[in-house]
Amino acid sequence: MNIEKFLQEKVLGTLVSLYGEIDPGQVQLQKTRKEFEGDMTLVVFPFLKLSRKKPEETATEIGERLLAEVPEVSSYNVVKGFLNIVLSPAFWIERLNAIAADPRPGRSTETGRTIMVEYSSPNTNKPLHLGHIRNNLLGYSVARILEAVGNRVVKVNLVNDRGIHICKSMLAWQKFGGGETPESTGMKGDHLVGKYYVEFDKAYKAQIRELVAGGMGEEEAKKEAPILKEAQEMLRRWEAKDPEVYALWETMNGWVYAGFDQTYKELGVSFDRVYHESETYLLGKSLVQRGLDAGVFFRKEDGSAWIDLTADGLDQKLLLRGDGTSVYITQDLGTAYERFSEYSLDDHIYVVGNEQNYHFQVLKLVLKKLGFDWADHIYHLSYGMVELPEGKMKSREGTVVDADDLIRDMVRTARDISREMGKLDGCTPEEAEKVSWMVGLGALKYFILKVDPKKTMLFDPRESIDFNGNTGPFIQYTHARIKSVLRKAAETGIRKADRVDPALPLVPKEQELVKTLTDYPVVVAQAGETMSPALIANYVYELVKAYNQFYHDHSILGEANEDVRAARLLLSEQVARIVADGMGLLGIEVPERM
Repeated sequence: MNIEKFLQEKVLGTLVSLYGEIDPGQVQLQKTRKEFEGDMTLVVFPFLKLSRKKPEETATEIGERLLAEVPEVSSYNVVKGFLNIVLSPAFWIERLNAIAADPRPGRSTETGRTIMVEYSSPNTNKPLHLGHIRNNLLGYSVARILEAVGNRVVKVNLVNDRGIHICKSMLAWQKFGGGETPESTGMKGDHLVGKYYVEFDKAYKAQIRELVAGGMGEEEAKKEAPILKEAQEMLRRWEAKDPEVYALWETMNGWVYAGFDQTYKELGVSFDRVYHESETYLLGKSLVQRGLDAGVFFRKEDGSAWIDLTADGLDQKLLLRGDGTSVYITQDLGTAYERFSEYSLDDHIYVVGNEQNYHFQVLKLVLKKLGFDWADHIYHLSYGMVELPEGKMKSREGTVVDADDLIRDMVRTARDISREMGKLDGCTPEEAEKVSWMVGLGALKYFILKVDPKKTMLFDPRESIDFNGNTGPFIQYTHARIKSVLRKAAETGIRKADRVDPALPLVPKEQELVKTLTDYPVVVAQAGETMSPALIANYVYELVKAYNQFYHDHSILGEANEDVRAARLLLSEQVARIVADGMGLLGIEVPERM
């Protein structure tokens, strides 16, 4: 039950009985501020003309009528023009009973809408890095949340498997690789290919320096460097399906895909469909030709295709190079057309960093000018970059934080800290390893997802693995603690309530926990609407923090009153269930024991 909506209906009925016709939009309810007693606060100023009384008198009049007519209201108090409404303990116990009876907490009914979420979108010239981790975790979590609020979600990955950057790695491997393979080196395939992307950049910069030393200007040297011209020629040969280039491309991409799959598995993300740029760029080129034929696009003297968006406040945008090779937006046009045609999408969400804001602005506009009204249903979930205490990452220079290395470092650190704190005492080696992976990845995922997607974030691995504060391990440990309490109760035959008697008194911290539990469906709905997993992450933290305060102040298994003890076990069980569900929407596992 949405408490705000429930109370809004009750208040509206009371206002109508007092003052006649009321505009529902005037009923403004908000959570009562912590320094005042109450659950929800009504702003009474909109009703002063109808009551013809002072704010305090109007609030008192409404409060008295609510107290007389709404059994769920147990008391009220007035602070100037604000009516603080207190709901009865019996009301909150019934909310707890309703939560316990709900098999799908936080889930909405089906909307009938189909939404595609694209995330990851790596290039096959380098391994995944920390930036990709934020992208994958954000995309996967948003997809799960959108499913939870009733949508049919299609999770997709677009692999950028062609283009000049791919040819750079291929050419460098030909020149400097000596025929080495993942098998001969023991390296993951994506790491091996990434090594040669860095080698290309080194050779390219050396040639630029040599040309500049010979008297050429730096900008001209960047264009005339022989190794770059070779890479450009390789791209033309690839688009012409040159057998030798194509075979090398298939081999090296195969190495990369095997590496990516291993990283995705360890990261716990998956896709319903994987697209490849090599399969969609031709469709994009045909759409460019359609635009040229319709006069929407134009050609320049070198044969390149462009669109003029200056009248829309943008600039001219290249859609196809003069040599006929495509650019990023070429394949994006083709991919969008294919997806909307195939899935009849209601919305398409691209999870891509904020450095591509302009690109997606142009993409939507170009598709719209081509006559595709569904372009209005493209949404760019633009997120901030991930920075480190040491500064920004640069993949060309090989200074990125590798995803595989980071995952293993997180697991190792989680194992060491958990062992030092005694969290793994009593665990078998297999259980200890499983918990270490859960905690290490939970720390990484939570630390990244608790930050609003739009914000640039600073990632500090040491800070993320902490069993206190707003961290994944703190939440995971609390879940394990609750499960331990429930196991001890079951082992010793202590009864857990299936339903709590509404007449049973609740202590304030119990009531606060129930109130927080009832917020869960609202938070999930808000997270779906804003596509922000951070709302769920921080909600779960607040729930866990409240439970730990309750656990510290009140005995559960040692409580003498059997009914109170049984109710506290039920309350604990529901907290654990909502914690596990919320963390699950973030793609984070929680341990049963720790």
